[in-house]
Amino acid sequence: MIRLFFFFIFLGTISSSNAQESTASKNVSTFTIEAPQLKTTKKIWIYLPENYSTSIKKKYPVLYMHDAQNLFDSKTSYAGEWNVDEKLDSLKAQVIVIGIEHGNDKRTDELTPYKNEKYGGGNADNYLEFIVKTLKPYIDKEYRTKPDAKNTTIMGSSLGGLVSYYAAFQYPKVFGKVGVFSPSFWFSNDIYTLTEKAPKIKTKFYFLCGDNEDEDMVKDMTKMERLLDKNRCYCLHLTRSKIVKGGQHNEKLWRDNFVTAFLWLN
Repeated sequence: MIRLFFFFIFLGTISSSNAQESTASKNVSTFTIEAPQLKTTKKIWIYLPENYSTSIKKKYPVLYMHDAQNLFDSKTSYAGEWNVDEKLDSLKAQVIVIGIEHGNDKRTDELTPYKNEKYGGGNADNYLEFIVKTLKPYIDKEYRTKPDAKNTTIMGSSLGGLVSYYAAFQYPKVFGKVGVFSPSFWFSNDIYTLTEKAPKIKTKFYFLCGDNEDEDMVKDMTKMERLLDKNRCYCLHLTRSKIVKGGQHNEKLWRDNFVTAFLWLN
């Protein structure tokens, strides 16, 4: 049941709450960019820290996030937003956030690296190539960023958690930090094989899930964490995980734990 819920939950996000007033802060804006790898255009949300316009020479780390409709604005969210902008404002966080809108009915294709016999998918390589070879160069050119891996984070939940995890192995020299929330590792066992066979990477990972999600969520996430740390020294403290008692597969879980993950990764 829960797998079907979080598989379909995002498909109607844009039209779910059009009557509401926007809750995005003044530090959030949007633009569109061609995504040739996906043969479409993508709407991008960008959060700039409050002092960005006055700190003329200062450069900032960048956090890339999926499902942008649910990050900043309750008007475009399906079941509540993450309040990323308000939370970062309260921290006076010195970071740029890039939110990439999902492709509605293309979301599953974009956020899954392998095909599932029942649900299809498997176009994450093109989606990540868009981020790495089209979007990131544009962001690094137009904004004052710190473009190296140690200052570049990728984060997402559900299928977004899966593709963020996958991105770390495909582009270890691009993404040095990864936030993996309620990851859909169930989608394909190939993600476990990838982890077992991959060379050691020094990427930092923050894993999060609730114990009241899919019945296999905690088991799957714990298994993946152990496989990951088997390939590298635990003494490096590159991995942290949190299992929230009573936590369910929803924006509340991810919203309530976003700051903790962000601070640990940074």
